[in-house]
Amino acid sequence: MNATFSLHHIDNASNFGFCPDSYSRFKFGDEAVARDFGAALANGFIEQVLAKQPIAQQIVVISSPYSFIPTATFAMKTWFVYRLNRWLAQHGHPVVQETKVHRTITYKEDYGELNAEQRMSLIGNDSFHIDKDFLTGKTLIFLDDIKITGSHERMIMKMVGEYGLHNDIYMLYFAELVNKNIHPNIENFLNYHQVKTIFDLEPIIQSGNFAINTRIVKYILNYNAECFSIFIQNQSMDFVNLLYDMALGNDYHTIDAYTQNLTFIADNLFINNKTLIKHGN
Repeated sequence: MNATFSLHHIDNASNFGFCPDSYSRFKFGDEAVARDFGAALANGFIEQVLAKQPIAQQIVVISSPYSFIPTATFAMKTWFVYRLNRWLAQHGHPVVQETKVHRTITYKEDYGELNAEQRMSLIGNDSFHIDKDFLTGKTLIFLDDIKITGSHERMIMKMVGEYGLHNDIYMLYFAELVNKNIHPNIENFLNYHQVKTIFDLEPIIQSGNFAINTRIVKYILNYNAECFSIFIQNQSMDFVNLLYDMALGNDYHTIDAYTQNLTFIADNLFINNKTLIKHGN
Protein backbone atom coordinates (compact mmCIF):
# COMPACT_ATOMS: atom_id res chain seq x y z
CA MET A 1 0.00 0.00 0.00
CA ASN A 2 1.35 3.42 -1.04
CA ALA A 3 -0.43 6.61 0.03
CA THR A 4 0.31 10.34 -0.02
CA PHE A 5 -0.76 12.94 2.53
CA SER A 6 -0.15 16.68 2.22
CA LEU A 7 -1.28 19.17 4.84
CA HIS A 8 -1.54 22.12 2.42
CA HIS A 9 -2.49 22.01 -1.27
CA ILE A 10 -1.11 24.86 -3.35
CA ASP A 11 -3.49 25.71 -6.18
CA ASN A 12 -3.01 29.49 -6.14
CA ALA A 13 0.27 31.33 -6.64
CA SER A 14 -0.57 33.99 -4.05
CA ASN A 15 -2.51 32.08 -1.39
CA PHE A 16 -0.71 29.10 0.10
CA GLY A 17 -2.60 28.31 3.29
CA PHE A 18 0.55 29.05 5.31
CA CYS A 19 2.81 32.08 5.83
CA PRO A 20 5.45 32.40 3.07
CA ASP A 21 7.76 34.36 5.38
CA SER A 22 7.60 31.57 7.96
CA TYR A 23 8.29 28.98 5.28
CA SER A 24 11.31 30.97 4.10
CA ARG A 25 12.72 31.16 7.63
CA PHE A 26 12.09 27.44 8.08
CA LYS A 27 14.10 26.63 4.94
CA PHE A 28 17.03 28.59 6.34
CA GLY A 29 17.09 27.00 9.77
CA ASP A 30 14.43 28.61 11.98
CA GLU A 31 13.65 25.72 14.32
CA ALA A 32 10.77 27.60 15.96
CA VAL A 33 8.95 27.45 12.62
CA ALA A 34 10.06 23.84 12.11
CA ARG A 35 8.41 23.00 15.44
CA ASP A 36 5.12 24.59 14.36
CA PHE A 37 5.20 22.95 10.92
CA GLY A 38 6.09 19.51 12.30
CA ALA A 39 3.37 19.59 14.94
CA ALA A 40 0.80 20.85 12.43
CA LEU A 41 1.66 18.09 9.95
CA ALA A 42 1.41 15.46 12.67
CA ASN A 43 -1.96 16.82 13.83
CA GLY A 44 -3.30 16.78 10.28
CA PHE A 45 -2.07 13.23 9.66
CA ILE A 46 -3.56 12.04 12.95
CA GLU A 47 -6.94 13.69 12.38
CA GLN A 48 -7.33 12.83 8.72
CA VAL A 49 -5.62 9.42 8.56
CA LEU A 50 -4.70 7.69 11.82
CA ALA A 51 -7.88 8.53 13.74
CA LYS A 52 -9.88 6.91 10.93
CA GLN A 53 -7.56 4.01 10.16
CA PRO A 54 -4.87 3.35 12.81
CA ILE A 55 -1.62 1.73 11.71
CA ALA A 56 -1.14 -1.58 13.50
CA GLN A 57 2.50 -2.11 12.52
CA GLN A 58 5.56 -0.43 13.95
CA ILE A 59 5.97 2.98 12.28
CA VAL A 60 9.35 4.14 10.98
CA VAL A 61 9.67 7.85 10.15
CA ILE A 62 12.30 8.75 7.56
CA SER A 63 13.29 12.34 6.81
CA SER A 64 14.30 13.52 3.34
CA PRO A 65 17.62 12.03 2.14
CA TYR A 66 20.89 13.70 3.09
CA SER A 67 24.58 12.96 3.29
CA PHE A 68 26.16 14.70 6.32
CA ILE A 69 24.27 17.98 6.75
CA PRO A 70 20.56 17.42 7.38
CA THR A 71 17.90 19.16 5.33
CA ALA A 72 15.36 21.62 6.75
CA THR A 73 12.90 18.72 6.85
CA PHE A 74 15.03 17.02 9.50
CA ALA A 75 14.19 19.74 12.04
CA MET A 76 10.49 19.50 11.14
CA LYS A 77 10.71 15.71 11.46
CA THR A 78 11.79 15.96 15.08
CA TRP A 79 8.67 17.86 16.10
CA PHE A 80 6.46 15.69 13.90
CA VAL A 81 7.73 12.63 15.78
CA TYR A 82 7.23 14.25 19.18
CA ARG A 83 3.59 15.03 18.44
CA LEU A 84 2.90 11.67 16.77
CA ASN A 85 4.49 9.76 19.67
CA ARG A 86 2.14 11.43 22.15
CA TRP A 87 -0.87 10.26 20.18
CA LEU A 88 0.55 6.75 19.69
CA ALA A 89 1.38 6.37 23.39
CA GLN A 90 -2.04 7.65 24.46
CA HIS A 91 -3.71 5.06 22.23
CA GLY A 92 -1.54 2.11 23.22
CA HIS A 93 0.49 1.90 19.99
CA PRO A 94 4.29 1.50 19.73
CA VAL A 95 6.06 4.83 19.43
CA VAL A 96 7.97 5.78 16.30
CA GLN A 97 11.31 4.42 15.20
CA GLU A 98 13.58 6.39 12.88
CA THR A 99 16.15 5.66 10.20
CA LYS A 100 17.96 7.56 7.46
CA VAL A 101 18.08 7.53 3.69
CA HIS A 102 21.71 8.11 2.72
CA ARG A 103 22.47 10.01 -0.47
CA THR A 104 25.78 10.06 -2.30
CA ILE A 105 25.86 13.17 -4.50
CA THR A 106 25.96 16.83 -3.52
CA TYR A 107 25.47 19.73 -5.93
CA LYS A 108 25.58 23.52 -5.75
CA GLU A 109 22.57 24.20 -8.00
CA ASP A 110 19.46 25.66 -6.39
CA TYR A 111 16.85 22.93 -6.84
CA GLY A 112 13.93 25.27 -6.21
CA GLU A 113 14.43 27.33 -9.37
CA LEU A 114 14.42 24.35 -11.76
CA ASN A 115 11.58 22.90 -13.82
CA ALA A 116 10.53 19.25 -13.63
CA GLU A 117 12.89 18.02 -16.36
CA GLN A 118 15.88 19.89 -14.92
CA ARG A 119 15.17 18.55 -11.44
CA MET A 120 15.06 14.97 -12.60
CA SER A 121 18.22 15.47 -14.64
CA LEU A 122 20.01 16.92 -11.61
CA ILE A 123 19.11 14.20 -9.10
CA GLY A 124 18.76 11.33 -11.57
CA ASN A 125 22.38 10.28 -11.09
CA ASP A 126 22.09 10.37 -7.32
CA SER A 127 21.63 7.15 -5.39
CA PHE A 128 19.74 6.57 -2.16
CA HIS A 129 20.57 3.88 0.38
CA ILE A 130 18.64 2.51 3.36
CA ASP A 131 18.87 -0.33 5.90
CA LYS A 132 16.45 -2.84 4.35
CA ASP A 133 16.62 -5.38 7.19
CA PHE A 134 15.66 -2.79 9.81
CA LEU A 135 12.46 -2.02 7.88
CA THR A 136 11.05 -5.57 7.66
CA GLY A 137 7.43 -5.77 8.74
CA LYS A 138 7.11 -2.04 9.44
CA THR A 139 5.08 0.84 8.00
CA LEU A 140 7.25 3.56 6.48
CA ILE A 141 6.53 7.29 6.61
CA PHE A 142 8.79 9.28 4.27
CA LEU A 143 8.69 12.92 5.33
CA ASP A 144 9.46 15.99 3.22
CA ASP A 145 8.56 19.66 3.42
CA ILE A 146 7.10 20.22 -0.04
CA LYS A 147 6.19 18.29 -3.19
CA ILE A 148 6.49 20.30 -6.38
CA THR A 149 7.15 18.00 -9.35
CA GLY A 150 7.50 14.69 -7.53
CA SER A 151 11.13 14.14 -8.58
CA HIS A 152 12.32 13.29 -5.08
CA GLU A 153 9.35 10.97 -4.58
CA ARG A 154 10.22 9.14 -7.78
CA MET A 155 13.78 8.70 -6.52
CA ILE A 156 12.47 7.32 -3.23
CA MET A 157 10.20 4.89 -5.03
CA LYS A 158 13.10 3.91 -7.31
CA MET A 159 15.06 3.05 -4.18
CA VAL A 160 12.07 1.11 -2.81
CA GLY A 161 12.00 -0.97 -6.00
CA GLU A 162 15.76 -1.53 -6.06
CA TYR A 163 15.74 -2.76 -2.47
CA GLY A 164 12.64 -4.89 -3.02
CA LEU A 165 10.76 -3.25 -0.16
CA HIS A 166 7.19 -4.49 0.29
CA ASN A 167 6.28 -2.24 3.21
CA ASP A 168 3.18 -0.10 3.48
CA ILE A 169 4.41 3.41 2.63
CA TYR A 170 3.11 6.91 3.33
CA MET A 171 4.63 9.93 1.61
CA LEU A 172 3.99 12.93 3.85
CA TYR A 173 4.42 16.59 2.90
CA PHE A 174 3.80 19.86 4.67
CA ALA A 175 2.67 21.27 1.31
CA GLU A 176 2.08 20.06 -2.25
CA LEU A 177 1.74 21.93 -5.54
CA VAL A 178 -1.49 20.62 -7.04
CA ASN A 179 -2.00 23.24 -9.77
CA LYS A 180 0.31 22.11 -12.57
CA ASN A 181 -0.22 25.44 -14.37
CA ILE A 182 1.97 27.05 -11.73
CA HIS A 183 5.68 26.89 -12.63
CA PRO A 184 7.82 24.75 -10.28
CA ASN A 185 9.96 27.79 -9.48
CA ILE A 186 7.15 28.79 -7.10
CA GLU A 187 9.31 26.80 -4.68
CA ASN A 188 12.10 29.36 -5.04
CA PHE A 189 9.60 32.15 -4.47
CA LEU A 190 8.70 30.52 -1.15
CA ASN A 191 12.28 29.66 -0.21
CA TYR A 192 13.48 33.25 -0.57
CA HIS A 193 10.30 35.08 0.44
CA GLN A 194 11.98 36.62 3.48
CA VAL A 195 15.65 35.84 2.86
CA LYS A 196 16.73 38.30 0.16
CA THR A 197 20.40 38.69 1.08
CA ILE A 198 22.94 36.91 3.26
CA PHE A 199 22.38 39.53 5.98
CA ASP A 200 18.74 38.43 6.33
CA LEU A 201 20.11 35.21 7.85
CA GLU A 202 21.45 36.94 10.97
CA PRO A 203 18.12 37.12 12.88
CA ILE A 204 17.59 33.39 12.22
CA ILE A 205 21.11 32.33 13.22
CA GLN A 206 21.14 34.52 16.32
CA SER A 207 17.56 33.78 17.41
CA GLY A 208 18.41 30.97 19.82
CA ASN A 209 16.22 28.66 17.70
CA PHE A 210 18.62 27.81 14.90
CA ALA A 211 19.16 24.39 13.33
CA ILE A 212 21.78 24.28 10.58
CA ASN A 213 20.80 22.63 7.30
CA THR A 214 22.06 22.04 3.78
CA ARG A 215 20.34 25.05 2.25
CA ILE A 216 21.82 27.69 4.52
CA VAL A 217 25.32 26.22 4.26
CA LYS A 218 25.23 26.20 0.44
CA TYR A 219 23.70 29.68 0.31
CA ILE A 220 26.38 31.17 2.55
CA LEU A 221 29.30 29.45 0.82
CA ASN A 222 28.06 30.40 -2.64
CA TYR A 223 27.66 34.10 -1.78
CA ASN A 224 29.92 36.76 -3.28
CA ALA A 225 33.19 36.98 -1.35
CA GLU A 226 32.96 40.63 -0.31
CA CYS A 227 29.55 40.32 1.37
CA PHE A 228 30.46 36.90 2.72
CA SER A 229 33.56 38.25 4.49
CA ILE A 230 31.52 41.00 6.17
CA PHE A 231 28.79 38.59 7.17
CA ILE A 232 31.03 35.84 8.54
CA GLN A 233 33.07 38.24 10.69
CA ASN A 234 29.83 39.32 12.41
CA GLN A 235 29.03 35.74 13.49
CA SER A 236 30.10 33.91 16.62
CA MET A 237 33.08 31.57 16.44
CA ASP A 238 30.73 28.73 17.42
CA PHE A 239 28.73 29.35 14.26
CA VAL A 240 31.83 29.76 12.07
CA ASN A 241 33.22 26.46 13.33
CA LEU A 242 29.88 24.73 12.83
CA LEU A 243 29.56 26.07 9.29
CA TYR A 244 33.09 24.98 8.40
CA ASP A 245 32.73 21.49 9.90
CA MET A 246 29.38 20.94 8.19
CA ALA A 247 30.88 22.00 4.87
CA LEU A 248 33.76 19.56 5.22
CA GLY A 249 31.38 16.77 6.21
CA ASN A 250 29.42 17.27 3.01
CA ASP A 251 32.58 17.40 0.85
CA TYR A 252 31.91 21.03 -0.07
CA HIS A 253 35.64 21.77 0.01
CA THR A 254 35.83 19.81 -3.27
CA ILE A 255 33.37 22.15 -5.03
CA ASP A 256 35.11 25.04 -6.79
CA ALA A 257 32.28 27.50 -6.21
CA TYR A 258 32.77 27.25 -2.45
CA THR A 259 36.58 27.30 -2.34
CA GLN A 260 37.17 31.03 -1.87
CA ASN A 261 34.77 31.42 1.05
CA LEU A 262 35.91 28.22 2.74
CA THR A 263 39.51 29.37 2.43
CA PHE A 264 38.56 32.65 4.07
CA ILE A 265 36.99 30.71 6.97
CA ALA A 266 40.02 28.44 7.32
CA ASP A 267 42.42 31.38 7.39
CA ASN A 268 40.36 33.19 10.00
CA LEU A 269 39.94 30.12 12.15
CA PHE A 270 43.72 29.67 12.14
CA ILE A 271 44.31 33.30 13.12
CA ASN A 272 41.74 33.15 15.91
CA ASN A 273 43.10 29.88 17.25
CA LYS A 274 46.64 31.37 17.39
CA THR A 275 45.26 34.39 19.25
CA LEU A 276 43.44 32.19 21.75
CA ILE A 277 46.59 30.14 22.36
CA LYS A 278 48.63 33.29 23.03
CA HIS A 279 46.04 34.62 25.46
CA GLY A 280 45.87 31.24 27.15
CA ASN A 281 49.62 31.28 27.74
